[in-house]
Amino acid sequence: MTDALKRLSDEGVAIWLDDLSRKRITSGNLAELIDQQHVVGVTTNPSIFQKAISQGDGYDVQLSDLAAREVTVEEAIRMITTADVRDAADILRPVFDATQGQDGRVSIEVDPRLAHNTKATVAEAKQLAWLVDRPNTLIKIPATKAGLPAITEVIGLGISVNVTLIFSLERYRAVMDAYLAGLEKAKERGLDLSKIHSVASFFVSRVDTEIDKRLDGIGTDEAKALRGKAALANARLAYEAYEEVFSSDRWAALDKAQANKQRPLWASTGVKDPAYKDTLYVDELVAPGTVNTMPEATLEAAADHGAVTGNTIAGTYDQARADLAALEKLGIGYDEVVQLLEDEGVDKFEASWNDLLKSTEAELKRLAPSEA
Repeated sequence: MTDALKRLSDEGVAIWLDDLSRKRITSGNLAELIDQQHVVGVTTNPSIFQKAISQGDGYDVQLSDLAAREVTVEEAIRMITTADVRDAADILRPVFDATQGQDGRVSIEVDPRLAHNTKATVAEAKQLAWLVDRPNTLIKIPATKAGLPAITEVIGLGISVNVTLIFSLERYRAVMDAYLAGLEKAKERGLDLSKIHSVASFFVSRVDTEIDKRLDGIGTDEAKALRGKAALANARLAYEAYEEVFSSDRWAALDKAQANKQRPLWASTGVKDPAYKDTLYVDELVAPGTVNTMPEATLEAAADHGAVTGNTIAGTYDQARADLAALEKLGIGYDEVVQLLEDEGVDKFEASWNDLLKSTEAELKRLAPSEA
């Protein structure tokens, strides 16, 4: 059952689960996935927590205590989410130790409403790192323009970061630059660079969803032939940029100081179009030094029928460039699409956060002590 996942791991792809809940922690399911399905990390986001809190009674005891204390909804969310991340980090601690801190990590996101506020993002990242208080945490910061200096500052303080919501190659290069600048700050402060880690979450399936919609609107044979190619082309060229940046002279100086490369993480790898193989964004994005964070359905599909045939990124760069150029020729502007996806991504995360607020508020009211 897990041979394909083992092959994926052997090719240098770290398998992370894009999900977390109290039930997954307390039932032993997370430990089982680590033990049997080669899972070596966990990512979370507001919609994952909203779903977890609104389903079942796993949070009732903590929510009852929080309701009795009459805490604010936002404080309740912080207490609940950091408790889950802390417990998951403890379960993953043996992986963290065995991989010298590269894997065994759990990500928790800053409040997405702060995505355009650098100072508040830095303050929130520091608060989350303090609250979770585990060395194998990654603080998720969005790759907005305001997020870039926040990444530099937070890395410079020695806090490990998962940079999220990356869609464009230009922005990805800016993210890597922000990471290197943060490491340089940390080095100046005398911090141990070997303890600082980062991943850059490059979103995949949403690129195809948006571009395929436009190709369908054009409707020509030429347009139809390009369906399902944009996301892979974009991600593969991101890996090319990663190889370039992390073989530069600037990197060499940090490498000498025991710094860690910022690994590309393939996010949004669940296939949205049923016409495509459900393991498309796993099978076709295999390369050493990468992370693939999968929803459970994708993880199960990859375990069952993933086709891991070795490195599927090497040697693809010219074709990837040709595919993106063909889209431009059809009038589908790359810059406009990726900016739209970033804007929508921030909006979706904010909407998920607001849903999380509503769900948590409803649960606090339901479990509030009666006046009697």
